[in-house]
Amino acid sequence: MATASTNVTDDTGTVVCYASVVTCTNGIWQGLNPLSFSLPLLIVQNLVIVLVTRIVALLLKPFHQPRLLAEIIGGIVLGPSVAGQMAVFRDAIFPPRSILTLQGFGHLGLLYFLFLVGVEMDIAVIGRTGHKALVVAAASMVLPFSIGTAASFLLRNFISKNIHEGAFVLFLGVALSVTAFPLLARILAETKLLNSEIGRISMSAAIINDLCAWILLAISVALTGPSGTALSPLWVLLSGVGFVLLCLFCIRPTMWWFMQKLPEGQAVTDYHVCLLLSTMMLAALLSDVIGFHSAFGAFVFGLVLPNGPVGVALIAKLEDIVSGLLLPLYFVANGLSTDLSKVRDGRTVALLVLVFVLASIGKIAGTVVISLFYTMPLREGLSLGFLMNTRGLVEIIVLNIGRDMEVLDDESFAVMVMTSLVMTLMVAPLVTYLHRPIRRLVGYKRRNLQRSKPDTELRVLACVHNTRNVPSIVSLLNISNPSKRSPIFVYALHLVELTGRASAMLIVHHTKSSKANNNRKPVASLTGTQVQSEHIFHAFENYEQRVGGVSVQTLTIVSPYPTMHEDICSLAEDKHVTLIILPFHKQQTVDGGMEPINSSVKVLNANVLNASPCSVGILIDRGLSSKSRMAHGQQHSYRIALLFFGGPDDREALAYAWRMAEHPSINLTVVRFIAGDQADVPQSPATTPPPPTAQDSRTISIVTDSTLEKQLDEEYLNDFLLGNIGNESLLYTEKVVNSTEETVAAIQSMESVHDLYVVGRSQRDAALTLTAGLTEWAECPELGPIGDLLASSDFATTISVLVVHQYTGGPLGRTGSATTEGSSRPMQRRTSNESQRLSTASRARQAMPPDLSVRRNGR
Repeated sequence: MATASTNVTDDTGTVVCYASVVTCTNGIWQGLNPLSFSLPLLIVQNLVIVLVTRIVALLLKPFHQPRLLAEIIGGIVLGPSVAGQMAVFRDAIFPPRSILTLQGFGHLGLLYFLFLVGVEMDIAVIGRTGHKALVVAAASMVLPFSIGTAASFLLRNFISKNIHEGAFVLFLGVALSVTAFPLLARILAETKLLNSEIGRISMSAAIINDLCAWILLAISVALTGPSGTALSPLWVLLSGVGFVLLCLFCIRPTMWWFMQKLPEGQAVTDYHVCLLLSTMMLAALLSDVIGFHSAFGAFVFGLVLPNGPVGVALIAKLEDIVSGLLLPLYFVANGLSTDLSKVRDGRTVALLVLVFVLASIGKIAGTVVISLFYTMPLREGLSLGFLMNTRGLVEIIVLNIGRDMEVLDDESFAVMVMTSLVMTLMVAPLVTYLHRPIRRLVGYKRRNLQRSKPDTELRVLACVHNTRNVPSIVSLLNISNPSKRSPIFVYALHLVELTGRASAMLIVHHTKSSKANNNRKPVASLTGTQVQSEHIFHAFENYEQRVGGVSVQTLTIVSPYPTMHEDICSLAEDKHVTLIILPFHKQQTVDGGMEPINSSVKVLNANVLNASPCSVGILIDRGLSSKSRMAHGQQHSYRIALLFFGGPDDREALAYAWRMAEHPSINLTVVRFIAGDQADVPQSPATTPPPPTAQDSRTISIVTDSTLEKQLDEEYLNDFLLGNIGNESLLYTEKVVNSTEETVAAIQSMESVHDLYVVGRSQRDAALTLTAGLTEWAECPELGPIGDLLASSDFATTISVLVVHQYTGGPLGRTGSATTEGSSRPMQRRTSNESQRLSTASRARQAMPPDLSVRRNGR
């Protein structure tokens, strides 16, 4: 006996056979097959579905295809078109008796997913793009819908006969003109276009398209359904309108009242989540009862749910299980109904493909015409057209409803699903090719501080993860000496992690002017991320109004942490930024220790250092903002120490400290570390060296670069000292050390009266001997040996640290050669004027006045 079964005769006389025991209670040792029972079979099906869809997603990842599309393909692979051809697999894993159970769970996952899509949608985003999104949405729908309407009269003779003509026109028109908002949002995230203009326009237009598609779909269902009387479709439409009005004017105000009753700061409990989910299922049931699809009710209920902590909690609690486990069941159930082996009529296939191609061309053409009307580049217009051709979930729902209502047969359904799938697969590669960043032949010049002129505007990209990062970065900007002669333009960038949810995509690249404070939304109407952004932007705008010589533009970037550095570096290059400031991935605890906040932030900082188009600074905050504030007329509020070993990064740190030293409330101490006679430092080659061998060529190259770097260090230090003669708040000292131990001891012996250490990330080759031991035990290699030492928990707990990395013109901002862009020149090309200036600086240094005294220990 394989399983216990029961035969029941329903009202129509049909015999239904089902298993009377859901789960396998006796096990395989009693000779039973566990897959003969519903629950074990459903578990195995779920495991197979998750495994196959994840493998397909992994294979499509290099092509920037989202996981949602991989799940659709995985459903087709598991269906009769591919794996279903094997009778053993089909009968064992997906027998016909299990299809209804699988479809039931799949539709439940669809309801939850569309409910979350409605929650994530923010209709207000349409107003941020103006009427451009509305015009693009209309252009991308009118032409395809017209083509579908014209083609419907021809296709009815081959595909669907004896079907309501108006319903068939609407079904075909919706299927050809819809833009899948959830899938488009994921494609934009994969192609890194969330922060672009076409990303915002396409997202807004897709929202409009989705709303129109649901309305047209509801009308199609009302016209196609079985009519008790001639007025039944009219009653269905009126009931649908009443349902929408009920959600807008009754349920939405009730939800507002419900959210206002939540105490401030109280977390959303399971009671609130269960109440909302139960109400959502009731709305889906009501929508199904009045004649609409149940997914329409779930989507509308999610759409009218106000933004706030309740919606955020729903997304956080449901997103992973719905998208990861339940929704793939719907796509597999759809794939089990997609049988490509039934496609035999070549004429029907040719007509359907032709109609789809013409509709896609019309969608692209209409979008391109509108984009040219708005003076958008042709490449962006084509990219926007392909993005609006994104199809997926909504179209599959439309086609499934059309097949269930016999508007489409199995052959036409399979052809239309595959055609839309192929076209959607082409979107991401084509958009990536059309919108690939074109590297400028001539980039902007001021990519580092050493190269920048002192009387020009300094552009800074200040990145913050949360409100705790703001005070320290504002304090750092404040001591960077903003003035009318040398103003600072700050791009305050709020970094928000994208977790694959559409809500984050609707607030990307949000910019507000300081003059628009009166137009802000009430905090109670914003999500948690938006509230945090509001506080961050308000702090920077207050700083702009309080301090002269500073201009602030606030932005938000939403992106996954593994690829967030691409958005940061692209924005820095577009804005011609000179310095990127990043917060450290650790924050100080009450007892003075340093605890990590998010390990992904550490990887992000390392990626920015490797790919940055300009200089980068990482700020380790140990209460920099809590130090004595710079009031008007108050002197020496901040004491800053610069540790100089040599190399491009140290020269960049010196350039930044030079700018700080010009502030009247800064007391700067420059400490130069010099290798003593006993240090193991590579010596310069002899005057007439023997011919080098292939084995020695690399060693001689390193020694030559080290000599060049030392010469550049001497030159820049002399320029710095000459430029600060008469500055009473500057102290320059030299410390002679011979090993890593002496270097650490010298740093620890410094007076703990400083508020900020400024150090370079890496040192030149000749100075590596002084820090070699630190590199082996570095906990944070992205800070360099000295930065890692100063950031460690066992070092000074009251001194903040700024680690500076100089852009040296290498590929993707990496340090390539020893020469720096625009500031370092080969020694053999030094002119006589430069040599004379260097000699003059050396003599001035020897005859240095008392206010710039040189202290040397060990001499």
